Amino acid sequence: MRQTSDLLYTSEHEWISIDDTVATIGITNFAQSELGDIIFIELPNVGDEFESNDVFGTIEAVKTVADLYMPLSGKIIEINPNIEDAPENVNNSPYDDGWIVKIDISANADKSELLNEESYKKLING
Repeated sequence: MRQTSDLLYTSEHEWISIDDTVATIGITNFAQSELGDIIFIELPNVGDEFESNDVFGTIEAVKTVADLYMPLSGKIIEINPNIEDAPENVNNSPYDDGWIVKIDISANADKSELLNEESYKKLING
């Protein structure tokens, strides 16, 4: 399992792992547990570009639909093939098999709004 202390987070419950100019994005374990059983994920297309905080897709669970928010501006370079036909991977392994997209981070991307693990835990624990 990925070390969650190495990740950054958003107040909208996405996590982000940055490796040079590529970021892997998913939803947190807290988010998937709040949503319940995920049955469908609407994903962007490779090549789509987004600004920070743009909605880049939706997650449909049995009881609700939630928007996915882009943590940093960038261009989609990969979509997780493990979740297209098996969205439950997000429930089962949100930090490993259940990642959602990879982006090429824009040169002007602002990381100042992202939370470290301690700040994220404060957010979800009140």
